[in-house]
Amino acid sequence: AGIWLGGAGAACAAGEEAACVVAGGPGWPWVALVIAAALAGAPIFTVLAGAAAFLYMVDAFDPGAVPLYAYDLATEPILPSIPLFTLTGFLLAQGRSSERLLRVFRALVGWLPGGTAVVCAVVCAFFTIFTGGSGVTILALGGLLLPALLADGYRDRFSIGLLTASGSLGLLLPPAMPLILYAIVAQTAPENLFVGGILPGLLLIGLVAAWGMREGIVTGAGRHAFAGREARAAVWEAKWELALPLVVVGTLLSGWATLVGTAAVTALYAALVTGVVHRDYRLASGLREAFRECVVLIGGVLIILAVAKGFTAYTVDVDIPFRLLEWTEARIDSPLLFLLALNVFLLVVGCVMDIFSAIVVVVPLISEIGAAYGIDPVHLGIIFIANLELGYLTPPVGLNLFLASYRFDRPLLEVYRASVPLLVILGIGVLLITYVPWLTLGLLEIVGRQ
Repeated sequence: AGIWLGGAGAACAAGEEAACVVAGGPGWPWVALVIAAALAGAPIFTVLAGAAAFLYMVDAFDPGAVPLYAYDLATEPILPSIPLFTLTGFLLAQGRSSERLLRVFRALVGWLPGGTAVVCAVVCAFFTIFTGGSGVTILALGGLLLPALLADGYRDRFSIGLLTASGSLGLLLPPAMPLILYAIVAQTAPENLFVGGILPGLLLIGLVAAWGMREGIVTGAGRHAFAGREARAAVWEAKWELALPLVVVGTLLSGWATLVGTAAVTALYAALVTGVVHRDYRLASGLREAFRECVVLIGGVLIILAVAKGFTAYTVDVDIPFRLLEWTEARIDSPLLFLLALNVFLLVVGCVMDIFSAIVVVVPLISEIGAAYGIDPVHLGIIFIANLELGYLTPPVGLNLFLASYRFDRPLLEVYRASVPLLVILGIGVLLITYVPWLTLGLLEIVGRQ
C-alpha cells in the first residue's frame, strides 16, 4: 500500500490525471475510511500511517514523506536508551526482584496503618519506571500483590482499585520511557525532565499511599509490628535492587556516561544482579526471555512512533499548530484557563490513545501554544505526562481498567467502581502539579538547571 501511495503521489506530481483520483479531492471519504478501520480494530500504527498517507495525497503531497519521517526517528541519538531502560525492567521482572522489594518495603513500612497498601504503590511505581508502561506492571505484579493485600485483610474493591491506579505510578520518575520520548519530540534536555518529574512523581505516589493508610486506619488491615531483625535482613537481601536508582542518577549526573551509556550500564547492572548475584534464573534462558519480551514491547512501540512522526509532520507542513495557536489565543486570554482546558484535553487524549503515540502526535501541537502562554517547557512536559498517566485510569476506555479486569478476572464495571476514588485523588494531584509550578521547577532551580 505504501508503494502504491508513493507511486500515485509521484505520478500526480508528473501530471498523470489517472493517478490523481485522491490528490486534490475531498478528504472526508478517506478520513471516514481511516476512522472505520480504527473502529473495526485495525492496529494503531496502520491507522496513523493510513491517515498520514491519505492526508498527504489529498493535499497533493507525496506520501513517500511518511517513511522518510519514520527514518528520521531512527536517527535520534538518545533513542537507544528507551529499549535499554525497558530491558532493565524486564530483567528485574524475570527474576525475584519484586519479591525482595516487597519484603523490604513491608519490613520498613508495614508497621504503619495501611502499610501493605503503601508497599504495593511503591513497588508498582518502581517497576513502571523501568518497564515504561502500566500494562506490564499490572500483568507482571498483579498476581503477586493482590493476594498479599487480601491476605492482610484489605477489602477486595479497595485492593483492585489500588493496583489499577498504581499500575501507572512512576511514569514521572527518571528514567521512565515517556520522559525520554517527550524529550526527543519536544527537543528538551531529558536531564531537565528527569529532575523536574521527581517531586510531581513522588506527590502522586504519596497521594495513593495516603489513601492506603486511610484504608488501614478505617479497617485495621495490614498493620504489623516493626521487626528490626527482619528489616535488616530484608534490606541486606535487596541491597542491589535498592541501589539501582543511585546507579542511574549517579552515572548520568556525574557526567561519566551519556543517557544511552547510562541505560546500557543500568541494563548490565540488572542482568548481573538478577542472573549472577542472586541467580534467579539460568543466565542464558533468562536473558533470552527478557530480550524477547523487551523486543516485542519496544518493537510495537517504535513502529507506532515511526508512523506517528509522519502523521505529525503533516500537521506541521500544513501549519496546523500555528492555526491552533491563533484559534486558542482568540478564545482564551488567561494562562490559568489555558492550563485548565489543556488538562481536560489531555485527559481525553490519555483515555483514548496510548501514551507513546499521544506524545508524538500531540506534543508538536501544544508546545508552541504553551510557549505563547508563558508555560515553561519542562513544566508543560510534566503536566502532559501526568495527565496521560491519569488517562490510563479514566473510564470508559482507560487502558488500566481493561488490563485490571483481565488480570484480576473482575467485571469491567466493578473495576470502574473500584478505581473512581483514586481517579479523584490523582486528579487533585494533577491539578496541584499544573497550578504549582514550583513542584516541577523548584528542584531544577536548586540543582542549578533552571
